[in-house]
Amino acid sequence: MVTMCGRYAVTTDPAKLAAEIDAVNEVPEPAADDATDLDTAPRTPGVNYNVAPTTTVMTVVKRHAPDTPDDDAILRVRAMRWGLVPPWAKEVGKGPLLFNARAESAAEKSSFRSSVKSRRCLVPMDGWYEWKKGPPDSKGKPTKIPFFMSPQDGTRLFMAGLWSVWHDRTGGATSDGDGSDRDTSTQAPPLLSCSILTTDAVGELRDVHDRMPLIMPYDNWDAWLDPDHRAPDDLFAPPAPAIVDAIAIREVAPLVNRVANNGPELLNPL
Repeated sequence: MVTMCGRYAVTTDPAKLAAEIDAVNEVPEPAADDATDLDTAPRTPGVNYNVAPTTTVMTVVKRHAPDTPDDDAILRVRAMRWGLVPPWAKEVGKGPLLFNARAESAAEKSSFRSSVKSRRCLVPMDGWYEWKKGPPDSKGKPTKIPFFMSPQDGTRLFMAGLWSVWHDRTGGATSDGDGSDRDTSTQAPPLLSCSILTTDAVGELRDVHDRMPLIMPYDNWDAWLDPDHRAPDDLFAPPAPAIVDAIAIREVAPLVNRVANNGPELLNPL
């Protein structure tokens, strides 16, 4: 089976999320001519029932302030392209669409190695979609049945992710030299992008797919988001069965198969 997750839902906006988790909201207000193609004009993230790769999404990071690097790192809500672009990529959109990374091997991959060390993030979501192999249709072609996985108590999930900073060197953009996220050139600002880590599915989730996004419990946030130290190896392991037992699994309508469909009806049980 292919690596997932490749679609999810989120029903809060950056300002509300920042208030909930006591973070600084660094997501800019949407422009009047806000576009949907991030590669040309990033779309400010917000309520989206059918988030797909290349969409601009909300993430949570913990970073020092560039002008006061000795101060404590603080939580920040940032907008990023879902589909990590390695710093060494020549241009956006020409390489593999790195919207997922395997937790057990990300540190060995050139695209993710540096991010594993110091650029780890959280991707908030209400739940994620996955497709299970269904019976053949009337023409004998294989079918896929969509499911939505979300907390039984209606709380929000935070998935472990990796992020990166990419500069368009064709225009002469450079970093500010200290490895931070700021761009001091007069060219286009750097592109922030992310990938969601996946791991072996646990419990009943295995009945839907053999992989699942890596859920990061609140108690592990400090260690996971620490910008100055690598996260402990055990945080890359599959979540505890008790965490997965709290996830509800429900079949939903094939409406979610089309990215253009985006409304609360996508979450309704079939």
